[in-house]
Amino acid sequence: MLLTAIAATVLIVSWVGDAARDREGPEPARAHDTQLAEQPLVGLGGGVTVREIGQDTPFSLVALTGDLAGTSTRVRAKRPDGSWGPWYQTEYETAAPDAGPAGGAGAGAPSEGPRSTDPVFVGTTRTVQIAVTRPIDAPVTRGPLPPATDDALGYRPVSKEQPYAQNISAILISPPQAPARTHWTPPSGVMMPGQPPSIISRAEWGADEALRCGSPQYDNGIRAAVVHHTAGSNDYSPLESAGIVKAIYTYHSKTLGWCDIAYNALVDKYGQVFEGSAGGLTKAVEAFHTGGFNRNTWGVAMIGNFDDVPPTPIQLRTVGRLLGWRLGMDSVDPKGAVTLESAGSHYTTFPAGAVANLPTIFTHRDVGNTDCPGNAAYALMDEIRDIASHFNDPPEELINALKGGAIYEHWLAIGGMNSVLGAPTSPEDDAAGGARFATFAKGAMYWSPEIGAQPVTGAIYNAWASLSYERGPLGLPTSAEIQEPLRITQNFQHGTLNFERLTGNLTEVVDGITTPLSTQPPSGPEVPPEHFSLPSHPNAT
Repeated sequence: MLLTAIAATVLIVSWVGDAARDREGPEPARAHDTQLAEQPLVGLGGGVTVREIGQDTPFSLVALTGDLAGTSTRVRAKRPDGSWGPWYQTEYETAAPDAGPAGGAGAGAPSEGPRSTDPVFVGTTRTVQIAVTRPIDAPVTRGPLPPATDDALGYRPVSKEQPYAQNISAILISPPQAPARTHWTPPSGVMMPGQPPSIISRAEWGADEALRCGSPQYDNGIRAAVVHHTAGSNDYSPLESAGIVKAIYTYHSKTLGWCDIAYNALVDKYGQVFEGSAGGLTKAVEAFHTGGFNRNTWGVAMIGNFDDVPPTPIQLRTVGRLLGWRLGMDSVDPKGAVTLESAGSHYTTFPAGAVANLPTIFTHRDVGNTDCPGNAAYALMDEIRDIASHFNDPPEELINALKGGAIYEHWLAIGGMNSVLGAPTSPEDDAAGGARFATFAKGAMYWSPEIGAQPVTGAIYNAWASLSYERGPLGLPTSAEIQEPLRITQNFQHGTLNFERLTGNLTEVVDGITTPLSTQPPSGPEVPPEHFSLPSHPNAT
């Protein structure tokens, strides 16, 4: 990537916990806070220069800011054994608010070229090398200007003799260490139809809300989604992911002055989903993920670099399901097309007012001056769209979990997906009395050696549920529904349930005694819920 710079500086960023922006005077640093330290990279001329920088405390992400037009930069980190890791190419930060940064000095001012790169995860280190390639005729970089000397003005005026030095700033970001005793639970490999992935909220990943400024901006709806990657090393643990998200948040909100993290959500290689921009995942929050095309779009970033290696299978599935869920709220077809108008800026290849015809799930590179989300991820976009489009369908893993059992075989026999039960929504699980059951979109199927496999659906299913399912007075179903002209009857081990077609009334018959039942759906703690866990049928393959 081409990046220009005319002086270079290094900022070392650790965590600032409860710091307010307008705080007077520094406070002692805390272990979980962000600290800023600046190391000027002076004397960089034209051509290629490699500088080694470091600090006593570890850091794990690196970004560059400044006048970056025409310059390319790469970063690598020193490993604990003293060897050097691979070089990581930086990418322009083409995420940005469409109207300029929301906060900080110069908010909203136009920029004539790239001013920052994405933060690159390099792994925990104390030393990095930064290779800067600049135009041959680029002036030698200078350090930062000395403190103000004009007491009346409060700053040093610019003059021909003392112009502002033009800078590249390398920002070293130190996310807090994960607690040593933290236990990580992998996301479930089987997701139910229509069920979004579990999402780690801002509070849960530790977003310091003091870094935010202003209020979220809302659009009139979401019309498309944009897929990104964060770049850098893919060699991170599940417990490091929250720290990476925190680092990106601090960089975007403090260093770039955007007041928040740019993405609506982030997904790591383990399938963990992190809430991004504040304002509500179910609302049309306009984030800063795709300069020129933030309006009416929802951005998700995959944590890692996917130029050469693809996202992990669970990361890919999770992104697809997340987008299927979010786009579904606004009735957007994941395999559809959309027309969007560009807000312009150097971040995008579309001038202001130009109309772009795009898939409803597109990538950053489709509209931006970037390779994001990487070639390997870009090649899988159709798979992401396909997963998103089947969000409400039972996943293949769930169908496979049911295979081999009597419930699955009977479900197929009565019509499968087109049956009275519809799509499966759970794997098999244990029921009382040695029975097995699985739930479906329109009811459930129960099996035991004595009763065989019997479906329960509709109003009769709801009434039976209100009586505590098979644990109640009726026991297990012993027949399917029996269709009669004026009623529908279903037999159970200890009685029957009758649904009157004309009135919609339900009655329970046990030992010859008829009891009217409420037709309202069951509610309240007195109804023992059906609860599913993930072992599949013992005979499933």
